[in-house]
Amino acid sequence: MDDALIRTALPVTAATATALACLLTLTGCAPDDTWGGSGSDVTESPSVPTGGANPRTALAAADSLDVKGRAPRTGYARDRFGSAWADTDGNGCGTRDDILKRDLRGTAFRGGDCVVLSGTLSKDPYTGRAVRYVRGRSKVDIDHVVALSDAWQKGAATWPGRKRVALANDPLNLIAVDASANRRKSDGDAATWLPAYKAYRCAYVARQVAVKKKYGLWVTRGERDAMVRVLNSCPAQRLPSGGSPTEAPARFSAK
Repeated sequence: MDDALIRTALPVTAATATALACLLTLTGCAPDDTWGGSGSDVTESPSVPTGGANPRTALAAADSLDVKGRAPRTGYARDRFGSAWADTDGNGCGTRDDILKRDLRGTAFRGGDCVVLSGTLSKDPYTGRAVRYVRGRSKVDIDHVVALSDAWQKGAATWPGRKRVALANDPLNLIAVDASANRRKSDGDAATWLPAYKAYRCAYVARQVAVKKKYGLWVTRGERDAMVRVLNSCPAQRLPSGGSPTEAPARFSAK
């Protein structure tokens, strides 16, 4: 949002400016641009400084992404990103269970503290509802925020296999979500799909931007425009960071 739209004779705090931005947009966002319902490390950043976007914000990062056309999906298969839920961090648990442990509450395990048998997603990022997880008949999926097939069409097709394995198992790119909402998303990008739960859209798009920037993936023009539209409603939204290295250990491979 243009800073000129938020002016007053009194000082304006970051929280006030963000709340006004939310009221003045149709995209919707949480009042303080934070999200803690799904293990997210997205938090509120300082106000965008006068004279330009804060370089630490998701909005500034979105504007810096390379823009290209979508490449063909030819050659894509899930195993091009390695076997599913590989234990790339070497903690003895598969990636799926790592994310379930991070995002669910009230978890129960099958022996030890690795295999998650049950728990509750207290506020699903995509619908805003509580979702119960029971192993074997789960209504919870682990979603790649940047879908693997989308990544394939925007740079990953030319990567070495270990980089693709890293992306598929990077906690920065993974969240527990309602299974039915995840199926509706499919491999959509920000131009074709956004969470129905508007309070999560800023954090969701910020995480997509962070993953694409971290791995050097490009975006289409329509995708970048959609990202910017959402993030204009929360210009102080911080770019999340962390996750795993961008190359999996040498013991992993992909076709």
